[in-house]
This record gives sequence, C-alpha cells and structure tokens, in this order.
Amino acid sequence: MSEQRELLNVLLAEKKSRIKGGIYNKMQVDFAYNSNHIEGSRLTHEQTRYIYETRTIGDAALVNDVFETANHFRCFDYILNTINQPLSEKIIKELHGILKAGVISDDDSAVVGDYKKYPNTVGEVDTVQPEQVADNIRLLIDNYNHRNSLDMYDIAQFHAEFEKIHPFYDGNGRIGRLLMLKLCLENNIVPFVITDEMKYFYYTGLKELQTEGKYIRLIDLFLEAQDDMKAVLDYFRIYYDKSDTTARELIAKRNI
Repeated sequence: MSEQRELLNVLLAEKKSRIKGGIYNKMQVDFAYNSNHIEGSRLTHEQTRYIYETRTIGDAALVNDVFETANHFRCFDYILNTINQPLSEKIIKELHGILKAGVISDDDSAVVGDYKKYPNTVGEVDTVQPEQVADNIRLLIDNYNHRNSLDMYDIAQFHAEFEKIHPFYDGNGRIGRLLMLKLCLENNIVPFVITDEMKYFYYTGLKELQTEGKYIRLIDLFLEAQDDMKAVLDYFRIYYDKSDTTARELIAKRNI
C-alpha cells in the first residue's frame, strides 16, 4: 500500500527540496497569479510562472506587478514557515510587509507592514476606522484561536470580517486570501484559489455576507473553488477527506 501523502507535508517537503513541477510549484503560481490579478495586476499566468521558475523577467511588465508577484511567492512561503505558530497581529503585519516590500508609491498613506493611517472603503462598504483597527483585529484573532475546529462557514466568516476591517492602505484582499490559506492548512481543510473569473461572484458574496448576513453565495463559491483544488490534489495523488458537503447542507447544519 502506497504511503498516504497529505498536502501540508508535501508542500513543506517540496519547498525544502526546491522540487519543480510539483503541487508546491503549481500552488505558488496559481495563488500569486489569481490573487494579484483580482487586484489589477496585468501579468499573465505564463509571466507569473516564468518569474517564479526563473527568478527573471521575460516580456516587459509593470515594475509594481513584478514586485508584488515575487513578493507573493515569499508570502506563500511565510505561511508555510509559520504554520505551527498561532495566528497573531505580528504574522498579519509581517505578511503585509513582505507583500508590499519595494513597491513604488507616491501616496503618503502607503504604510507598509502596519495598519492604515486614514479611513478607506471597499466597494460600497464602510470599513473600520483606523483607530479601531487594532482592537478589531485582536478580537478577530482571539475568536479564531479559541475555536476547537473550523469548517467552511468559519473560513467565510473570518474572511468577510477581515475584509470589512480592511486594516491596511492596500493589499487587504491578498492578505485576507493568504490568511484563508493558513486557516485551511492548519485545520486540514482543502485550500482553494479564488480565480480572476470568480471575481464578480466573490465580491458579491463578500458584500452579501458583510451587509446582509447571507452566507450562501460566498460559501458556495468557496466550495466550487475547493472542488477545483481537489481535482489538482487527485492529479498529484495527495490525500484529502472526500466527504462531500454542499453549501446548503453546511448552512442548514448551522441553522442559518
């Protein structure tokens, strides 16, 4: 009987050994490309892969797009490097510092590695005022760290709350999606990539949860994205729990 390969162990092993062409390589590229593209990066998937695999730039590209792509690879590694550490403000701020390192900005509000100085919005949703960010983030972290177990409902709730706090001047979506990766890996939940094609439904689902308390659209999208990742895990022969949970079943169980 072949050895049972679990995702976190494979990611750590392939990262350590610098394996090319494995699940670690694929997830690095897919996460960086899609998360940055949602936020407006113009790099193609091929350009993203080229930067990751060669550490060089092929075709001409915007400087900030290249920095943030390379930085996202480092953020992914930081998630793996701190996987055994409880979620903290330090981890969240250091992720932001890594993501925005070297990025050019003429905006005097562009604080890197620390919380925003001025109020901001996301879509039509008002976010937490700067002086309230630290307390809100600490409460969010405390609520998470005191849970015995998580499911996709908890992941959606955490993400929506983090994005509504919107603690940084920029990069909140990417940091939030990286934190979802950490939460999934820590709790043996199959992680997932929100692709650029899912952007409209993702933003709509976030807004519905943040303003109306409706979970179905966002959880349904997360489970759809998770199904895509399960197909990738099947290809790489990586074990995961194959019990099937639909969004409506999950919400019915929660009596929402």
